[in-house]
Amino acid sequence: MSDQRSTWTPAAAEDLAQARQALARAVRRVLGHRNGATEQAPRVRQVQVPLPPLDPFRWLQAQTLFPRVYWSGRHDAEARCGVGAAHLLAADADADVDALQRLLAPVLAGSEAPVRYLGGLRFDAGRPTAPRWRPFGTYRFVLPRFELHGAGEDARLVCNLLLPFDYERADAILAELDALVLEEGPPRGSLSLPTARDDRPDQPGWRDNIRWALEAFDASTLEKVVLARRALFHLEAPIDPYLLLSNLQPATPNCFHFCFQFEPGAAFLGASPERLFRRDGRQIRSEAVAGTRPRGASDLDDARLRDELLRSEKDQREHAYVRDSIERALAPLCEHLHVDARASVMRLARGRHLVSGVHGTLRPGATDFEVLRRLHPTPAVGGHPTAPALEAIRALEPFDRGWYAGPVGWIGPDAAEFAVAIRSGLVEGARLALYSGAGIVRGSTPEAEWDEIEHKISDFINVLGLDLRRAK
Repeated sequence: MSDQRSTWTPAAAEDLAQARQALARAVRRVLGHRNGATEQAPRVRQVQVPLPPLDPFRWLQAQTLFPRVYWSGRHDAEARCGVGAAHLLAADADADVDALQRLLAPVLAGSEAPVRYLGGLRFDAGRPTAPRWRPFGTYRFVLPRFELHGAGEDARLVCNLLLPFDYERADAILAELDALVLEEGPPRGSLSLPTARDDRPDQPGWRDNIRWALEAFDASTLEKVVLARRALFHLEAPIDPYLLLSNLQPATPNCFHFCFQFEPGAAFLGASPERLFRRDGRQIRSEAVAGTRPRGASDLDDARLRDELLRSEKDQREHAYVRDSIERALAPLCEHLHVDARASVMRLARGRHLVSGVHGTLRPGATDFEVLRRLHPTPAVGGHPTAPALEAIRALEPFDRGWYAGPVGWIGPDAAEFAVAIRSGLVEGARLALYSGAGIVRGSTPEAEWDEIEHKISDFINVLGLDLRRAK
């Protein structure tokens, strides 16, 4: 979708005006025909109109309403773009998946439309929220007021109405429709270059953290801990998150692409290779992703690195922690569960990982919220065992992970999909904070793990045309 470009003509502009008028009539019709009986249970009603082809990123750039959200699954034929909020579920402290379930489950139960609430959760709700992460809170899930669906001739504009509450909001909803920009904006310029970089922890601090973890493996029950770094780049000019993502998406195939911007000034985006889970009806899929190598400079070098990863005792051991944890988490929720006995290789544009597939059938009554509770955090982003690993992360990492490594995705009545928000960054004006981690087990060395993260960070910004050398 990011490669689509449209040439607007007077006829196309007339089509857009007609689409706006048609959607306004549909909204008035729904909200003007309230049943005589008082409605109690919340439900979502959708109305939609066809649109000419639109580029989703330029369409999002042109908007003035918030929130703005973007999601594209690993193999989705179409992306979902959302603007505004028909329903926003937000928590800033003392909240968890149980609280989200109490608020969201009744709406999903009463909605037959293909509704998707898009959002995410913090990696660690038990850690105080840093100021830069406050716009995202403990969790944010939004049912967009307006959504752009489809591609090419199948493009359409959807308006979500939350009943019975929106019966009293007709004038405000029509005003939002008037403020919605239907045409895509003009192409925006190139991405600015970094002028400075700040790493937390720095290399001496990183060495200390790895040495602490290696000593803890011998003195405690801790067997693996995933330690992260934050690289903060100061750029020459403010960076547009949708321009950033439009450059990132075609360069990172086989990934989940996302952007969440709940208010002006802060956007969280990324291209994650790691699925947390996908549910379709009662069918569920997950995967263990752990163990990393770069791609080679030649076919021969690429094959060597692949074989090295498959033969690595350290990487296979790190991977097994994740695979076994996912199996233990999902088994009580499933009637049938299959886990790949041997890891294969997931190939990405600039790297590769060990991956093991997981699929099964959920027991009747098992919910997405239970799956989230049991799966997050996997040892791929936390460690093993979970409790001492989280304690170590809180003690050692000199920054708040926020939504980095947390679950991001969408949830609906009949399906849901979440990725693990790795390979991600936080955009704040002319600042770009990139987050990446490495799984530390016996046999890890500070130098090798620093280089692994450096490779992951370099991949993320190199595909955007940024030059790391200017920032060091």
